[in-house]
Order: sequence, then C-alpha cells, then structure tokens
Amino acid sequence: MSATRRQILARTGVLGAGIAFSGSLTELFAGTATARSMGQRGYGPLVPDPHGLLDLPRGFRYRVLSREGDPLRSGEGKVPSNCDGMAAFPGGHRGGTFLVRNHENRTGSRQAVPTVRDLTYDPGGEGGCTALALDRDNRVLSERVAIAGTSTNCAGGPTPWHTWLTCEETEFRAGEGNYTKDHGFIFEVDPYDPLRTGAVPLTAMGRFQHEAIAVDPDTGIVYETEDAFEKPFGLFYRFLPHKPRGGRGSLRAGGRLQALRVPGVPDLSTVQRPGTTFDDVTWVDVPDPLARQTPIRFQDFGPGGITHAQKLEGCYWGGSCVYFVSSFAHRKDGSAADHYGQVWRYDPTKRRLTQVVVFGPDSDLQLPGESPDNICLAPSGGLMVCEDGDGAQHVFGLTRRGEVYAMARGRQNIGTPEKPEWGEFAGVTFSPDHRTMYVNCYTPGTTFAVTGPWHH
Repeated sequence: MSATRRQILARTGVLGAGIAFSGSLTELFAGTATARSMGQRGYGPLVPDPHGLLDLPRGFRYRVLSREGDPLRSGEGKVPSNCDGMAAFPGGHRGGTFLVRNHENRTGSRQAVPTVRDLTYDPGGEGGCTALALDRDNRVLSERVAIAGTSTNCAGGPTPWHTWLTCEETEFRAGEGNYTKDHGFIFEVDPYDPLRTGAVPLTAMGRFQHEAIAVDPDTGIVYETEDAFEKPFGLFYRFLPHKPRGGRGSLRAGGRLQALRVPGVPDLSTVQRPGTTFDDVTWVDVPDPLARQTPIRFQDFGPGGITHAQKLEGCYWGGSCVYFVSSFAHRKDGSAADHYGQVWRYDPTKRRLTQVVVFGPDSDLQLPGESPDNICLAPSGGLMVCEDGDGAQHVFGLTRRGEVYAMARGRQNIGTPEKPEWGEFAGVTFSPDHRTMYVNCYTPGTTFAVTGPWHH
C-alpha cells in the first residue's frame, strides 16, 4: 500500500498535516501485533476547548497532570520547563502507570530541574527527568525528580527491562558556562526507584548530540540517533554491550560503539526512492567514543568514510528490525538533497538497510512545519505523530490505510494576540492498558492524560 501527499490530503482535508508520504505503509506498523484492528478513520472533528488548553474530538477528555512552575509533589522544588520525550511503564497503585518525562533545559531555562542529592550529575546542568506515579484513573500519586544536572534532555527510549534511557542532545564541555562536567551522554533512569540508577553517564555509549534510542530485545544491542545541528550531520550508531542480557545496570559494564557505513552513500538524503535496499552496509568502530578532542561525526573512519544524515531523530524497534527517522533535509543547510522526512529500516539478521518512506516535497502542497517528530503506536494499530512546525500544533493520527486525522490541537498561545504562537507537542505515549494517551506540550511545559472511546 502506498499513498502520495496529494492523495492523503485530498481524502482527509487535512492541509499541512505533514503526514503525507510515498512508500509502504505496512512498514510503519511493524511490531504492532498487540493491536487488534487495522486502524480506523479517526474520531471526528476537534471540539474547541472552553478552557483554552487542548481541543479534542467529541467524547474525549483530558486531565492536566502537571504544569511548569507548579510545586512538585515531592517538595523538591517546582515542575521544570520544556517537557519533551516521555515513556509510560506498568505498575503503580492498582494497575496504574509510571511516567518518566524529559526536560530539554539548557542554560538559562525558565524552570530548571531541581538538584537532588544522589540524583544530580552536574550542578551546572538544568535539564533532567521527572517521574510521575499515577493510579488507574490518572490521579497523580507522586511526582519527583528522577535525574538532575544533565542538559538538553530531548528524547531517549525505554528498555526491555523497564528503564528509560534519557539522551542529552548537546556536546557542552566542562568549563563552558556553568558546566563542571562534560555533557552529551545517555543516562539510565529507573521509573520505580531513581536511586537504583542514580546519575551515572553511560560513557561507552558515546558523547554526541543524542536524540533517541531503540533496544533489540533479543541481543540487547542499543541503536542510537544523532541530531547534529550543523554539517557534517549526525550518524546512526549501534552499541554492543559487554553484558547484553544483564538487565538493569548492564549498560554500565561498557561495550563497543559503532557507526553505520553505507558504501557509496555519504549522505542518506540523496536516497529518494522508497524500497531502495542496501545489502552491503557495515558497522565501523568509533575511534574515540568520548570525543575527547574531536566530535565523533568529524573523526576519521578510514577508507570509505562514514554515512551522515540531517535531523536523525525518532528511533523504535518493530518486529525484528530497528526503524529510524530523518525529520528533514535541506540543501540550504548543507544536505546533498531535500526531503521532509524519511523512515529507514535496518534488519540486523540480514544486515540490510531499506528506505521505507519518504515525506514530500510535493510541489504546491509543501508547507512549512511538515516534519514528523515524536511518534508512538496507537491502540487502533495506527500511529500518533507529534507535529513540530509553524502555526497551529497538533497530534495527528495515521491509520494503516494512510488516512490522517487530527487527534489534538494545542490552544496555549506563547506568542502575542497579534502574532500567536503555539507550543509544540512532544513525548506522546500510551498507558500499558491502552486506555490513556499521555502527551506533553513543550511550552508552557504541560503533561496531559487523554481518555475516551479509543478504537481497539
């Protein structure tokens, strides 16, 4: 099954949704065996929220779980700003849920993550994670700091042993600004008891502008994306842990960091034909994972070089493969070609890389802000996608049939009446029982729980 941008927008009437593409839709839903249907048409038009926070389809409702600047229930300080990546874990009171939420704070943030003893990496860092424990009805039972003193915690990913790997999307060095330690690492966070993991950087997994991770549940190999902001752009990595099946704490034992090389393809943006397959990819050891003198993407990988891509962001495991996303590529920024989103699949058994989907551009229908960002599996078997662009901000649903529908629209204006601006969505995820969609508004930092008549 395939669909072009024009076909999808014509069918759905969602202009500028940014979910139009060419390629195989089936590939996007790999690993969704727990879903019991093939995806529905959506839930109808959005109903304006009289409270001016979140528009939803009729029959759905939201609860604000947490807002930037409010007191943390732990008494450790205030809810930090810049709510970003997030994951939901089973457990809690009577079938409740644990949430771990990133805060993408840099220096000078509106509300830093409070420093907490034994959970702070660098007192000069203002980022980190908070953890919320919810009961089955999404009442907040506790809210506390899970890690502090990190920087620019953008995304990450869950592990098969129910921890969260939070990623620093930065390469700040000790001595820059208020930082006392190097940054650009991955940290492991235990949602149930953060003191079990503490604030220990997993240095063997590399120091670079991390975005997201995905773990192969059979081998324990961790795949990592790099969202480098300037050319040369980021790389796609894998980390081979020395203790692949040790569960919690095994990543601290170290391992080997490697980067993907596609022979003859120095820049993935040049590949524009869905279904293109490379059977000769290799993995090259990273010369200096700690980037002591030179950022990894600048390092010498020997004859043949290494393969780069702009805006490597989302990363998730599906079926027996890992999928990763390039949100966009622009020649004006230094990429070799333009696109508005790619999805790639790597099959570790066959050592095969395949381009699954390409988003736009498609002549006059290409609009700004059409880049896929955080994504997750919906209960219906489709996807939920956070829009990250200009103008109104949405959470869009994408069905297996290629239909796009608006699931939520943000109403919090962070601009002015004359020039409105709406905070982007991030961290969309579902509760383990599929009854609730959790999603963050990045600015002002707000975490919502959305319930209603979800298709199952």
